[in-house]
Amino acid sequence: MNASGKWLVIGAIVLVAVGAGGVLISSKPKTQKLKIEVPVVASPTPEAVSGDVVEAPVEGSSYKFSPSKITALRGDTVRLTFKSTGGIHNLVIDQFGVETSQLGDGEEEEVEFVVDKMGTFEYYCAMANHQTMGMIGKLVVGGE
Repeated sequence: MNASGKWLVIGAIVLVAVGAGGVLISSKPKTQKLKIEVPVVASPTPEAVSGDVVEAPVEGSSYKFSPSKITALRGDTVRLTFKSTGGIHNLVIDQFGVETSQLGDGEEEEVEFVVDKMGTFEYYCAMANHQTMGMIGKLVVGGE
C-alpha cells in the first residue's frame, strides 16, 4: 500500500470513530427541569367547613381584578362570573384547576368549583405579562 492509500485508510478510521462518538453523545438521556410547587397549608378547623355557594362577579381590566380578594369556607362551591373589560384577559387559579377562556372586551364566562383546601390562593391573568404587571387577586379559603 502506498502513502496516499495509508492516509485514506487512516481518514476513514477517523471518520468512523467521530461518527460513533456522535451517536454516543446524541444518545445520552435528556434532562428535564422539574417544577416543584409548594402547597399553601393552613390548619383546618371544624367550624371552617361549609357547603354554601359563594357567588362573585369578577371584572378584569388593565392589570387589575375587581374585587382583588374573594373569601369562602372550605367545602363551599365558588361560582365566579368573570368579565373582561378594556382588553383581552382570563382568570386562572392553579390550585383548583380553574382557567377561563381568553375573553375580549365585554365578554364574560362563569366557572364553578369546590374549594376543598384552606389557605390563600392567587388568581391571575395569564395573558402576556399581565400577572407580572400586577393583575392578581387572592382567594382566601377558611377562617383566615
